[in-house]
Amino acid sequence: MANISTYPIGTPSADDLLPGTQKFTASNGKKENLTRNFSISNIASLINTGFVGGYKVYTALLTQQGNQQGSVPVATVLQDTLVGTITWTRTGVGAYTATIANGLFTLNKTMVFINNGSATATTNIKWASPTTTTITIDTSTDSALTAASIEIRIYN
Repeated sequence: MANISTYPIGTPSADDLLPGTQKFTASNGKKENLTRNFSISNIASLINTGFVGGYKVYTALLTQQGNQQGSVPVATVLQDTLVGTITWTRTGVGAYTATIANGLFTLNKTMVFINNGSATATTNIKWASPTTTTITIDTSTDSALTAASIEIRIYN
């Protein structure tokens, strides 16, 4: 057997493989514990979304400028592990809606963290999830979001 402490330390990439044991469970149809290779990217995905107690996440920087109906927030997406695409719309003065298909915003399992970024507005930002496909943000005034950080978490 090799002495693992003698191997040099490396920097993993997403397509590198790690050996591991896929555990037998009645639901996966395996008849025994099997040694398998697991990619770093699959392990990272599992950490972000796939294990009990985990969550899917959408993290972005939002900027909204102007006071016209067409002045929708522009999202610079930093991380997105959701199963759909969020579309932003401006629904009124300081009111913006994030819409996603598939009823992903689960009742009592969706949390939103948001601030107004580098904007000078002192207004409080409120959010609500009136449906399983929309989240509404209310800043009470236009142009109050400048690189505002938003994180939407949907817990398993």
